[in-house]
Amino acid sequence: MTDRQPESTAARIEPLATLPLFHKLDGRKVVLAGGTEGALWKAELLAATGADLHVYASGEAALFAGLVQSEVGGRVHLHGRAWQADDLTDAAIAVADLDDAEAVRAFVAAARQAGVPVNIVDKPEYCDFAFGALVNRSPLIVAVSTDGAAPVFGQAIRTKIEALLPPGLKNWAQAAADWRPAVQARELPFALRRAFWELFAGKAMAEPERVPNLDDEAELFAKLSRIEAAHDGKGRVTLVGAGPGDPELLTLKAIRALQSADIILYDDLVSPGVLELARREAKRMLVGKTGYGPSVKQGDINALIVSLASQGKHVVRLKGGDPGIFGRAGEEIEACQAAGIPVALVPGISAAQGAAASLGLSLTHRDHARRLQFVTGHSRKGELPEDLDWRAMADPAASTVIYMARATLPGFRERAIAAGLDPQTPAVAVLAATRPDEQRVAATIADLPERLGELPANGPVLVLLGHAFGPALSAANPAEDRRTA
Repeated sequence: MTDRQPESTAARIEPLATLPLFHKLDGRKVVLAGGTEGALWKAELLAATGADLHVYASGEAALFAGLVQSEVGGRVHLHGRAWQADDLTDAAIAVADLDDAEAVRAFVAAARQAGVPVNIVDKPEYCDFAFGALVNRSPLIVAVSTDGAAPVFGQAIRTKIEALLPPGLKNWAQAAADWRPAVQARELPFALRRAFWELFAGKAMAEPERVPNLDDEAELFAKLSRIEAAHDGKGRVTLVGAGPGDPELLTLKAIRALQSADIILYDDLVSPGVLELARREAKRMLVGKTGYGPSVKQGDINALIVSLASQGKHVVRLKGGDPGIFGRAGEEIEACQAAGIPVALVPGISAAQGAAASLGLSLTHRDHARRLQFVTGHSRKGELPEDLDWRAMADPAASTVIYMARATLPGFRERAIAAGLDPQTPAVAVLAATRPDEQRVAATIADLPERLGELPANGPVLVLLGHAFGPALSAANPAEDRRTA
């Protein structure tokens, strides 16, 4: 087995400017100081939470009169005087909209002396917490924060999210709250509880504008019963294509698998951006397979997948590119099937597709390439495979994509030219396709092996060979960034 350790928690999450929290204020004392329009907006927001809100607005009491008379949220107490230090006693949070710098510092000092988290409107340097831009589908709530740097920018993002989330999701969120006790009463193991909520989420997203009813609840529980009857303590395995690196190239099905994973076994070629989209609670284990470098043996990976799934876990095996293209998916599928563990395959954008898209070129072309072939640049021994069809490699009407070609490209060139390949055939070597650090070298196949040294020594190199890639060779500056959006 492997001695690789799970990825540390710190590595799983990018640095956060602030920690997003959702604070329950129903029935709790909240203090608000200030008699401004900004303070009124904060008062309306705080009252909507059900807080026991105390507003201190000397000389501006009329501004808050409508809020006091309304029936929204919790109780609102309007004090027509300036705040005092003992007003902050037992408060859950304190908020102020004050212009005078000395008054701001005094309020902050008093709040902290009382042990109360404080927020000063539009003065992030004084704030212990911040108000985000809200998308309100309560009990479903989305908050957007820019850490006080650009509130207008946060509002623009909120508007985008508003357009993406149908208002009807509010009803589904409430249904989730209503049905949760029934799910908990079944005392299901974690895997089955998660299965129910995955079914629920799928139904909600498929019919977001429809109000859920008792028939929906019965349907979901019936499906859960069927899953429960078939549950034998074993988990499941999903082989997922992570694409060539750009997280935006992940399929929706891949994201759903990452969001439902208990354990993620990933390769060195998987980019950090892809892992950012995974379920936060999922344990992550690096099972690197670096060409010509230290690697975890495939047999050990197979055994690890089976062992973890046998514990009832949903294991996601995350592979760069498409798992079915030189990703040894076949061996892992066979290991799961031999152990009686359900296994599914989620295809991904291949490295070849990603590299061609970055070049702004097609892998096939009616005038230049009527056939597309993928080959590996090394065998089990790390050498150039002996069983390649060299006549096919020399076909002028084919586009050939050579994976893992860095070390064996000189030998490939010699064998292919000997079989009839034109030495002037265009070829492009692409390092880290679709990633921010992508680099490429374009040359003829006669010259390309010697030019691979222009690329960094680490990272996956893919070679695209054929006349369909002629534009990359004929460009005035082959290294010019011609990526598609």
